[in-house]
Amino acid sequence: MSALAYGLDPSSRIVLAALPVAIYTTDADGRITFYNEAIARLWGREPELGQERWCAATRLIGPDGEVIRPEDSPVAAALKTGKVVRAEAILKRPDDSQVDIIAHCTPLFDERGRLTGGVNMLVDVTEQKALERAQAHHSAIVESSDDAILSKGLDGIIRSWNKGAERLFGYSADEAVGQPVLMLIPEDRHNEEPGIIARIRQGERVDHFETVRSRKDGSLMEISLTISPVRDKSGVIIGASKIARDISDRRRAEEAKDLLLHEIKHRVKNTLGTVQAIASQTFRGAPREERDAFGARLRAMAEAHDVLTNREWGDVTVTDIVIRAVAPFNPARFTLRGDDSTLSSAKGLLLAMAVHELCTNAVKYGALSNGEGRIAIDWHGTADRLVLGWQESGGPHVEPPTRRGFGTNLIQRAMAGEQGGAQFVYAPDGLKGTLEIRF
Repeated sequence: MSALAYGLDPSSRIVLAALPVAIYTTDADGRITFYNEAIARLWGREPELGQERWCAATRLIGPDGEVIRPEDSPVAAALKTGKVVRAEAILKRPDDSQVDIIAHCTPLFDERGRLTGGVNMLVDVTEQKALERAQAHHSAIVESSDDAILSKGLDGIIRSWNKGAERLFGYSADEAVGQPVLMLIPEDRHNEEPGIIARIRQGERVDHFETVRSRKDGSLMEISLTISPVRDKSGVIIGASKIARDISDRRRAEEAKDLLLHEIKHRVKNTLGTVQAIASQTFRGAPREERDAFGARLRAMAEAHDVLTNREWGDVTVTDIVIRAVAPFNPARFTLRGDDSTLSSAKGLLLAMAVHELCTNAVKYGALSNGEGRIAIDWHGTADRLVLGWQESGGPHVEPPTRRGFGTNLIQRAMAGEQGGAQFVYAPDGLKGTLEIRF
């Protein structure tokens, strides 16, 4: 170690060189007189003894982000004041990497009290600082969250409580921390807690558990809970963190929406019933076949409305539409095959009416007019449209009609109105058709 030392007795050099901590010494003017291997690794270089002063780092940066001049470094301060200096800094290496350090600089005096130099120890606290920064960010996120975030031990005692929890439950952190979490749970739901703790002990995460909890004033609220295990450094589960969100307003909105949808469903059915009654009176003199066809179309529309109401008038799957449309026509005689394509409510209603008309025609003239015929319906979505195929088999011999009926006109005009189309081939062994509706 003679190349690493200058002005130290051999025994001191051996001791300091063997230490795993980063240490170097200076003379009274700040010239580096000794350094060990640990400090050389920290600096990222080896300085020239007796020539370089204060510190061999490429650069030191203070906690405020400003560069520290060598003459203002912790070593210089200790030598200038004759007092022990402890300071935090960021040490830059030649390769531009950096290390968070704590410098402990101690001045040395001879037997007459004269300053002879200093011994300096640099402690790498990079991991500790990274953890502190992460914890600070995490704490800031938790404290600023609108959601209630709290933690508890496996004994059910509350360990932490953020501002969101104060707002939601009404208890301050001083009132809540150290208390059993059961104070938030209505008595008739106390049995939920053992089950939650058991799942946490198994390392499970409980997602979006909807339940009821109590506020400080005794009022109840519906909340959604997400609960995760908390582990110590060795991975042992020591508790749980909870995120609670008040869903009372959402539940009330859902109930109001459901009530409105049921009212719409009821009114639509009443309207269709009224239309059917008026039509029966108006068409009393019309042929029975025409009256029955009109009534069947109204019932098909009512069935389609049921599907749309169940889906809250959003997108509806083609599977649901087709199954409802063929239900009155002996579904056992149908083969259905298709993907999971969906349509908007308006286009879903249109498809339901079209399939109903095709089924009605099959009962009158096609595969459903005898006891053996079958119908295959298949569908798939392309980039911009739904394509539905219709094929009848096993029915009576088919001949092209001399004129298009109401149902065929209805289908073709409706599909064309949606930038789609309808094509039919009256093959002798059964009607074949294709319906297209643009998404």
